[in-house]
Amino acid sequence: MSGIAEAAVAEARSWLGTPYVHQASAKNSGCDCLGLLRGIWRALYGQEPEAVPAYTPDWSEASKNERLWRAARRHLAPVDDREELPGDVVLFRMRDAGVAKHLGLISVAGSEARFVHAYTRHGVIESALSDPWRRRVVGRFEFPEKES
Repeated sequence: MSGIAEAAVAEARSWLGTPYVHQASAKNSGCDCLGLLRGIWRALYGQEPEAVPAYTPDWSEASKNERLWRAARRHLAPVDDREELPGDVVLFRMRDAGVAKHLGLISVAGSEARFVHAYTRHGVIESALSDPWRRRVVGRFEFPEKES
């Protein structure tokens, strides 16, 4: 596991127990899945790469606009061509006809794979990447290496 991936997993786990709060990104106070990834980004790199516009819980569904996927591609590196590793960011499509709108971070790879994510009514938790979750994965990314 690379240094940046190891740091990402450690940071994600430090958010465990943070309550779910839509559009928030504050460790121990509240966040949603995007807020969790934003918090990990800030811990790894400092300032976030772009401002996040306000969004509703059903964002991009009516327009079928893959805003979250495009944002992931702007700032993270796709890694769909290799096996999953701890530190990978996973993007989920929660409904077959819906847009990708949930994110998590792989914390354990392999047959006992797990991921950290902020989930409605549960807050930030570490879940098994079970078959129902795995079937919803539509993209996998890694954090870029830090610039020297």
